[in-house]
Amino acid sequence: MADRIRLAEGGGGEATAELIQRVFWSRLQYPELLKGNDASIIEIPGNLSYNSSQGFVSPGGEAVHKETSRIAVTTDSFVVTPWRFPGGDIGRLAICGTVNDLTMMGAEILGLTTGFIIEEGFSVRDLEQIVQSLADTAVEAGVKVVAGDTKVVNKGAADGIYINTTGIGWVDPLIHLGGELARPGDQVIVTGTMGDHGAAILLARGELGIQGELQSDVAPLNHLLKPLIQKFPGQIRVLRDPTRGGLATTLNEIARQSSVSIHLEEEKIPVKPQVQGICALLGLDPFYLANEGKAIIICGECIGEDLLRLLHQHPFGTAATVIGKVASANPGLVSVRTGMGGERILPMGSGEQLPRIC
Repeated sequence: MADRIRLAEGGGGEATAELIQRVFWSRLQYPELLKGNDASIIEIPGNLSYNSSQGFVSPGGEAVHKETSRIAVTTDSFVVTPWRFPGGDIGRLAICGTVNDLTMMGAEILGLTTGFIIEEGFSVRDLEQIVQSLADTAVEAGVKVVAGDTKVVNKGAADGIYINTTGIGWVDPLIHLGGELARPGDQVIVTGTMGDHGAAILLARGELGIQGELQSDVAPLNHLLKPLIQKFPGQIRVLRDPTRGGLATTLNEIARQSSVSIHLEEEKIPVKPQVQGICALLGLDPFYLANEGKAIIICGECIGEDLLRLLHQHPFGTAATVIGKVASANPGLVSVRTGMGGERILPMGSGEQLPRIC
């Protein structure tokens, strides 16, 4: 790791992982944090009345020791450039990103907070559009924004606008999801095409003289995934949204967390022709491009067909497909069988492919 922070440290790949481990996890050694999931689960007493001498107590006054509730909490910051892009904007992204992180842990979302850092000189009309988009997306997701904060910094001290969102949710005691729970024999499913958001942002920047009709996939996934989580408790092991670093980096994280290997079939991974074309032209790999409206599902093989049938009934899951399996040999390895019958390793991304995509 270099002495100075680079853009690669924010790209979601190996450089990000090294930064988190060296700087943050080494100093913040809390078990919930060190799991490295999209949200952390905090167990709290089931009754929240508090007595200074007895601690948490029930309405009758007796201390509570065994009954607990499970609360999911997550936070995310959004610095995407440009702030408006085909298919969405930073306001929609801020809601979807946090809703999806909570959903990946099976949480029933209780509320979100938002924090805005705005550069001096930013257009009020643009700010109104962003906040309206944020509000509309919250309605779409069925969630509430319950608190917020606004700061303005000197011109040049920020690039227009940044947003931070934090979310909390309640997790059913029967639901246990996490990157550490994948098992050999499990199936790997994606809910749709890979790389749409990253490719759309690349086009929106207009730096390479390429034009296209591709839109970001940014969307809240709670309505898609909640029925599946409730129907198959214990059989869905892992849910992840492959944002920064894309499919390949996210699967590497899961393989490391669960000490398993993951083997994919390239021809089964859905990628739009427009995304394939952009990647071929620029020498990029669609498996490392960000997604903001897709999920990776790792589940028991016995429910794979039922899961796909339900996914295909929702607009956000029509292209869902099984793309691979989990194995026990070579823990931490992610590989893909190519269309030519060969096999290539998919390492953790470097983080340098496309910075500031979310």
